Amino acid sequence: MQKSTLVKLFATAFVAVLVASPASAADTIKIGVAGPHTGDLAPYGIPTKEAAEMVVAEVNAKGGINGKQIELMIVDDQCKPEIATNVATKLVSESVNIVIGHVCSGATKAAMGIYKGAKLIAISPSATNPPLTKSGEYPNFYRTIAADDDQAMLAASFATDKLKAKKVAIIHDKGDYGKGFADFSKVAIETGGKAKVVMYEGIQPGALDYSAVVQKLRSEGADTLIFGGYHPEASKILSLLNKKKIKIAFIGPDGIKGDGFLKIAGKDAEGVYATGPKDVAKLPLNIKAHDEYKAKYKKEPGTFFDQGYAAMLAALNAIKVAGGTDYDALGKALKSSSVETTVGKIKFDTKGDAEGVGFSVYQVKNGAFAEVK
Repeated sequence: MQKSTLVKLFATAFVAVLVASPASAADTIKIGVAGPHTGDLAPYGIPTKEAAEMVVAEVNAKGGINGKQIELMIVDDQCKPEIATNVATKLVSESVNIVIGHVCSGATKAAMGIYKGAKLIAISPSATNPPLTKSGEYPNFYRTIAADDDQAMLAASFATDKLKAKKVAIIHDKGDYGKGFADFSKVAIETGGKAKVVMYEGIQPGALDYSAVVQKLRSEGADTLIFGGYHPEASKILSLLNKKKIKIAFIGPDGIKGDGFLKIAGKDAEGVYATGPKDVAKLPLNIKAHDEYKAKYKKEPGTFFDQGYAAMLAALNAIKVAGGTDYDALGKALKSSSVETTVGKIKFDTKGDAEGVGFSVYQVKNGAFAEVK
């Protein structure tokens, strides 16, 4: 790729937004917010950006943290690993003190090595790939959502115990997130012994047609499909299934549980199951955050808003408890100090996973996701 093209790509990918009162750099705490804010996967990144802006506006209005105002640096990675490395490098060069993000697991993994080298903590609202915490490779990584192995075990048990699946097809998009969910689902199905995995197939994201994989699914006689990936590919597969009149239960991960999927899939989404963060709508802080969001934006907040809001609250609490932004002190505070958030009262375990969070199963009914009781 030519140098001029790279410059244009970087200029498009990086957008910095300052949300703070006028102050010198020494009087501010810089927090990066990294995720997809343009492109197909923007519906997963924009809610976290909006949550961060809301939290910071309220905190700054009350005097900030430890007497300092919060300055947000918002960067767009489009959920693409090659762009994520660019924006991570930019955030490090701008001396941010902590990062909220990234959103997609692949982009997160691409950025984490850069943050690790800079001793910079990142808290993701949505990167669910298990090795990000459980491998121990990234001691600077935390998340306010449960990992894919938990999500996959729930999807597998729901398929076999509730839907009585006997022949399961598993399709994934080959990415860290989608394939990870698919791999853990496959292991859970095979270990459970109640159903057989009759098909395990990867697809190319962005392809115009998935007829071949859908035809294979039909020939294998699968009664249930578990899909690992995001809503653009899920929507195309569902459309083909319905056009070919293939009746099959469809279970996806939280990568399809959102307004983006409902809008693109339309009537094809009806009846689809998806795992997603457990319902926390009755928590007082969650109610407050949603009411304030609806008053400001005149709509319901999108996917991962709750987890993004929680990540920002956890970050600010750690800075307050640590008395600053020292890397070791922040890590200690995140693991030892509980904080009330929009996903409940949380702190992080030794690996960086939030204690007390989990997943539920949802189904599309009358054009909206409803928790399956």
